[in-house]
Amino acid sequence: MSTLESDVLVIGGGMAAAWAAIGAAQEGARVRLVDKGFLGTSGVTATAGPGHWFFAPEARAAAIAQREAIAHGIADSAWMARILDQTFRTLPTLEGHYKFGLNDQGVKLYGPVRGPEYMRALRAKCEEVGVRILDHSPVLELLLHTDGSVAGARGVHRQRDNQPFEARAAAVILATGGCAFFSNLLGSTNNTGDGYLMASEAGVPLSGMEFSNQYVVAPAFSAVTRTMSYAWATYYDASGKDLEIRTHDGGTRALARHLLEGPVYCDLSRMPVDIRERLPRISPNVMIPFRRKNIDPFRDRFPVTLHAEGTVRGMGGIQIADDDCQTIVPGLYAAGDAASRELVTGASSGGGAVNSAWALSSGTWSGRAAARRAKLLGSRAERPVEAIGQAGLRPRRARQQLSTSELIKQTQDEILPYDKNLFRRGVQLSQSLGVLDQLWNEARDHLQDQHIVRSRETASVIASARFAYHAALHRRESRGMHQREDAPQSNAAYQERQTVYGLDQIRGSFDDRQSLEQAV
Repeated sequence: MSTLESDVLVIGGGMAAAWAAIGAAQEGARVRLVDKGFLGTSGVTATAGPGHWFFAPEARAAAIAQREAIAHGIADSAWMARILDQTFRTLPTLEGHYKFGLNDQGVKLYGPVRGPEYMRALRAKCEEVGVRILDHSPVLELLLHTDGSVAGARGVHRQRDNQPFEARAAAVILATGGCAFFSNLLGSTNNTGDGYLMASEAGVPLSGMEFSNQYVVAPAFSAVTRTMSYAWATYYDASGKDLEIRTHDGGTRALARHLLEGPVYCDLSRMPVDIRERLPRISPNVMIPFRRKNIDPFRDRFPVTLHAEGTVRGMGGIQIADDDCQTIVPGLYAAGDAASRELVTGASSGGGAVNSAWALSSGTWSGRAAARRAKLLGSRAERPVEAIGQAGLRPRRARQQLSTSELIKQTQDEILPYDKNLFRRGVQLSQSLGVLDQLWNEARDHLQDQHIVRSRETASVIASARFAYHAALHRRESRGMHQREDAPQSNAAYQERQTVYGLDQIRGSFDDRQSLEQAV
């Protein structure tokens, strides 16, 4: 096993990971970034055209007020202000590596970016400030010191016949993205909840996991999920009847109900001509699936579906314990979609813009704090460490030939269907949890596939689904994207953020709340 040393170890390869590595390096730390993909193409940003929550100081109060109106009482305006300020000051520093666009008046636009070029620029910036990048090197587990502080991580080099490595560091940043449950969401193949499982094994709670059931419209024959075009969509049932659905205005649930009844079709004939002409420049990949099918979406009707976005466009994730995005484990930080975004998004999706600003800001803060910690502590490489990974790595009982694809499919059968996850009911949530708990027991006790990365990803996906449904079951109300068919009203007693923790037995902040039980 090869041993690597650095001051700060960043785990992940998306936007948040890059900004974290940059932030740490600019503070003078020796930084190593490891990702199971390739920094520059890994993650959902690389396939998108994301915006940023980017406002000048005089416009921020209005932006915060607008966000608070849909946060349903569980966001924090002080964090919103911090994120707006950090994004406004930091994003322009990418100039020189990225060419920002201009509006019709010739004013530079820093908020909207072109995903592929943006990630390429972030990689170039990482290289410029001295970050050492290890691509195709998935991390499988964390290392802890005997005092409970983080010591680094272990993983494998995919391009070296899965040669194992151990990366020691004084601080570790989990920027591993969210979990999309292999739902065919564009760019999310690597988003399997790895950070959630690793953090939970270290004893870190997750927060907001009930807010994990965001769905996005797409052509039924494609994984391209760029929603802007559907602001002008007209929907039809199989008979050609016009359906009153507006997916850009809270109509996703209406579309899902119609999809449960039968196929739904769509055209984009209402899109203005000038937008059609600019679309290839705004989102170049949007038209590719239509061209392959010889479909003119502005004239022809095409079938649509909904892809689950899980915690990628949801809000749940690792709970952070301080303003630097550190967790309750000393030296372990979380950034981007790996962390809970409730502080800024509340109970409604942060979409692209707010989530992007969060990724930039949380990455920058965690990187700088991790560098300061490393400078304070110095080298701890000689201290004893313990590798803490379990499910998918070290079976508790006799190893069995379990099919990872079958375990994933059974998990998807519970977490992806609209009638189970979007239209939630307590009885169904309990039934699904029973199935997922059994899948977890099988993975924990017997799973150790020869493809160790997929084995670990499988355990992470199952764990993420259990966290989401446990939190959904115990929030016995409807709030934001979490809608309960059997509890359709919001309840003031639940106007707080909910944590879940544990693996074999998941518990949460609502579990023993007698007052809440009586309030429902």
